[in-house]
Order: sequence, then structure tokens, then C-alpha cells
Amino acid sequence: MIDAYEDPGTPDCRGGARYLWWLVLRQPGRCAAGAVFGSVWMVLLAATPYAMSRAVDDGLTPGDMGALALWTGALLVVNAFNAWLSIMRHRIMTRVRMDANFRTVKVVVGHTVRLGASLERRAGAGEVVTIGVGDVQMIAQSLTAVGPGVGAVVAYAVVAGLLLSVSPLLAVVVLLGVPVIGLTVGPLTGRLRGAEAEYRERQGVLTARIGDLAGGLRVLSGLGGKHLVSDAFHRDSGRLREQGYRVGAVTSWIQALSAGLPALFLAGVTWIAARLAARGEITVGELVSVYGYVAVLVWPVMFLIECGYQLSRGVVAGRRVAELLRLEPPADAATADPPAEPSVLHDPESGVRVLPGRLTALVSARPADALAVVDRLGRYAPSGVTWGGVRLDGIALARVRERILVADPEADLFAGPLREVVAGPRDASDEEVLRALHAAAADDIVRGLPDGLASEVSAQGRSLSGGQRQRLRLARALLVDPEVLLAVEPTSALDAHTEATAAGRLRAAREGRTTVLATSSPLVLDRVDRVLYLADGKVVAEGGHRALLDGEPGYRALVARDAEQNTPEEVRG
Repeated sequence: MIDAYEDPGTPDCRGGARYLWWLVLRQPGRCAAGAVFGSVWMVLLAATPYAMSRAVDDGLTPGDMGALALWTGALLVVNAFNAWLSIMRHRIMTRVRMDANFRTVKVVVGHTVRLGASLERRAGAGEVVTIGVGDVQMIAQSLTAVGPGVGAVVAYAVVAGLLLSVSPLLAVVVLLGVPVIGLTVGPLTGRLRGAEAEYRERQGVLTARIGDLAGGLRVLSGLGGKHLVSDAFHRDSGRLREQGYRVGAVTSWIQALSAGLPALFLAGVTWIAARLAARGEITVGELVSVYGYVAVLVWPVMFLIECGYQLSRGVVAGRRVAELLRLEPPADAATADPPAEPSVLHDPESGVRVLPGRLTALVSARPADALAVVDRLGRYAPSGVTWGGVRLDGIALARVRERILVADPEADLFAGPLREVVAGPRDASDEEVLRALHAAAADDIVRGLPDGLASEVSAQGRSLSGGQRQRLRLARALLVDPEVLLAVEPTSALDAHTEATAAGRLRAAREGRTTVLATSSPLVLDRVDRVLYLADGKVVAEGGHRALLDGEPGYRALVARDAEQNTPEEVRG
């Protein structure tokens, strides 16, 4: 199977079927071994009725005990060997499926990392989640076709040849009967593919809505909109359920026909063989062998139908993965160098000028306006922002990311030891991590956990409070120590005492470094060097916090309201 650090290769994203074929080509030896084991295993299933027919005709009918013992022994050896083959076939195919599973996970995760912040603008969260929890498994399962699927075709040809040696009529019936079964089930697999594709699409939409609902539940409750969104969710989930019923209906017909048609086919061929034996056209042993051949043939037929069903679903899943992999991050043709030393960041759209080495606050009655400014300053949105007189979008993106960091208040927290949650991939010492946690007023988090920095933190920090998660995100940004730090509401979930502590320590930690905070908290604003007050997305006033309180009524009304809400009765972070 693919190693955790192995390069998964460059996938073929031209379609679902081509993606599945790429997975096969990435492990040709294993797939070939699976096909050989599957073929030999199925062919040797046909050896059992052949040995039984020889035991009847050569040993039992003439009373030759030696021949009977010989063919009985051969029957035992063949079945023992085939049992071993079955084990090996299963092991090989399990490895094929696991390799396809892990390889798909690696290419999808690697590509989403490549897309970075542009992912959420190009694909819905529900779509990505659906690929991770459903499509990957379907793709892996569909590769069963390279083992039992190939074996089924080979076994079908071998059994047809054996039947031809017994009776041309029976061979013709088998050769024509199996394609008829396939033609009967074939249209259903096409219908299933369409129903499955629609189901997957609706499932992705509903998954995204669940995420949005969970993330905005508190806001929705405050606005009285929870029931409205809940009703919409119920309607969408009802439609998904109905579509699931349609998928289930087609699937049940395919499974019923997969089991029923081969059984009817077996009965028909056996009836014809019995009539031939009654007329003396074939021997009793050949009658036994015909029954055995057709009974064995049920397995290849069922495998062929099952593989068609799995391939149909695998192509749908592969198409979804290929569509995600075809997404490309925005092209970056920028080649300009960033300023050699700390310089002014200027957003002409809002009039914001960020002076180097200063702690600046953006205050807006509409938080979205301040967030939009931060996105432009961090080059997460198209704009005419300049940095030291050079257009920001003219500077290579990698160079921008090296020096300007946007601290998102909802940034992901990955599961792992607290030390790794804060430090990430950086090789930071415990002292550096503790300094960053101290600067974010998060010392109590370390003290409250049983193993300190080695304590495990769950994914997204679910084992922590909202204020603790916020401080960990702030500590992570401070540990990076970027030249320019742009932080959105870094203390909004903290109680007054903790917020005041965090504001003071943040100022000390960023002394002499360019820092922009989008906030309306008076406890933070009282510690910044310069405040830019925005109305309708434009700077209408700037200066010190206390000067704006005295001279700008809109600013005073906004900050005073925030001060009233920021009481000690808040739940402590």
C-alpha cells in the first residue's frame, strides 16, 4: 500500500472512469496479481464438477475403485488449493482497495491544501465532506473489478468451453443466456448512476447547510431565525430522503436480479441437460458436471453484475473527485519584490493607511466592512492595495504570505498535543510556545490541562471553551511573529479581565511590529497607537481612542455600547 510519505502521483482528472484507471495503473503488479488469483480461483471452481463427473463415469458407474479414489483425491487437492487461492485473492484485493483509498485521500488533501483560502470560494464545504466520508470508499470498492471482475470473465469463457465439449446446445444456451442477463440489468445500472449522482449532489448541499447552521446557531437564535432555517433544513432533508428512496429502489432491483436471474438461468440449463441425459445424448456424469458448471457459473455472473454496479457508483464518485482536483488556485503571475523594509500598507478603497511599526485598530459599526479591509490588506480579495508604493497584487503571493499574516477568528485547530496545536509545523521550543501563550493570556489553559503542553486537544478545540480556542489562535499567530499581523476580533469571546490582560500583553509582544486589529472593544482600543473609524466602509475619522471618544459621536456611540455589553457577568474565556 502507499506509504504515508510517498508521492501519490499526478491523477488523471479527465473523468471518473479515467481517474479509476489511474488508480489501477498506480499499482499494476498488485492489480495483475489480483486478476490472476481471481481468475485461477474461479476457473478451479469449475474443476470440482469436472472431477465429480470423472469420478462418476470412470469410477462409480463401472465400479473401478482405483479411478474413484484417484478423482476423489484430486477433488480434495483442488479444493484445498482453491481455499488458499481464495485467501490470497482476498488479501491482494484488500490491499488494492486500501491503496486506492489512501491514495485518493492523499491527492484530495494535498490539492485542498494547494487551493488554500481559495477553496471555500470554489467548492462548498459539504461537497468536500461528502467526498471524504462517502466517495473515497466507493472509489476503493469499485476496484474490486480488477480481481473478481477479470476472474469472472475468464471463468465464464472456460466454463463455456467445457460445456461445448459436453453439448453444443448447452454451450450456446450459456453463451447467449449470460449476455441476456447483463442486458436485463444494464439499463438499471445507468439509471442508478444518474440517481446516485443527484443524491450525492444533494447530500453535499445538505452537509454544507448543516455546517452553516451549526456555525451560526447562536446568531440565528438571537435574531429569531432559527425556526426559519430549521424548516428549510427539514425540507431539504426530506428531498434528500426521497432521492435516497429512489437510489434504494434501483439498488434493490439490481441486487434482486443479481441473485434471482442466475438462479433461474441455472434451473433452465439444468432442465435442458436433464432432458438430454434422459434421451441418452449425455451421460449421468456429464449431467452432474453440467449442473456443477452452471452452479459455478452463477458466481461469475453475480460478480459481473456486482462489479458493474460497483463500477457505476465508482465512476460517479471518481467524477466528483476529478472535478475537485481540476480546480486550480488563482494564477499568480506577480513578480515584483516586496519592500525591503517595513512600509505603509494603503487601501485606496477605504482610505486605510497602516503605518509600519504601529498598533492600529479598525472600528466599524458593520464588522463586515472591517473584515473586507483586512481581506484586501492580506491579499485575500482583489484590490488596489499598495505596500510601500508597490501594488500588493503585483508582488509574488508566496512573498506576501511570508511577511503578512491574517489571523482568522475561525481558523481551524487541528487535533493533537497542545504544543503542536500552537506551534504547528514549526520547530519551536517549549519556552517559545509558552511565551506565545503568555502573550495571548492563555497561561491558565496550560495550567488547567493534566499534562501541560503535552495534553491532547480535540479537533477544532471542542474540548475547550470559546474563549480558550480564541486565545490559542492568537497565540499561534504571535508565535509566527510576522512582520505584519492582521487580526479580526482576537478578544471578542473573552471576559473583561482576561481581555484587558490579553490587550496589554499583545501590545508588548508586538512592540515595534506592524499590527492591525479589527475590533470595537474599548479595552483593546485604549491600548492601541491609532484608531481608524469606518462608516460605510470608508475612513471618516482617525486618531487616539480617547480623542475620538470626545470628538466623534458615531464612534462614541458604538464603543460605549460595546463597553456596556462587555460586563464581568460574561462567561469567562
